[in-house]
Amino acid sequence: MCAIVQPDIDITSENLLETFLSKDIRLGTSTPGADPSGDYAWKLFERADHLKPGSFDILSRKALLLTGGPTSQKPPKDRNAYGWVMGENKADIFLTYCSNAVSAAMDTPGIQVVSIPAELSVVANYGLLERKGAPENAWRLALYILSPAGQKILGKYGFEPVAN
Repeated sequence: MCAIVQPDIDITSENLLETFLSKDIRLGTSTPGADPSGDYAWKLFERADHLKPGSFDILSRKALLLTGGPTSQKPPKDRNAYGWVMGENKADIFLTYCSNAVSAAMDTPGIQVVSIPAELSVVANYGLLERKGAPENAWRLALYILSPAGQKILGKYGFEPVAN
């Protein structure tokens, strides 16, 4: 996960939790139970509680459920949902997948993308397989995804290389 942050917020990976907990910060997430990104945000809140007891209650109460739910406002069709949320100033910080954060930054210049420190990080692991009997183009695609060129493209969108 990553944090998308308004340009005027002074935040680093080191002061991230302290900033999240600040009463002046509007913290946005996706909707837990409706969007896995929201579920991951709540897992991050649980990890925060281990580091600083009481954090889960504070963060879960203050979290603004801005995307992924049945009643969430929809962005214009030509906008990235997370970039739009930040561009409309609906949150000071928004927790989401790093791939979403990178796309949001491309959509909305000026917003910051901040890495979550390891002690708070919630990681999603993805797999790649080729089904037996799949067409030749399927294994060609798999090989391309695993190639340096494919890994470079995935890295551009916030995914870690396969070797990590």
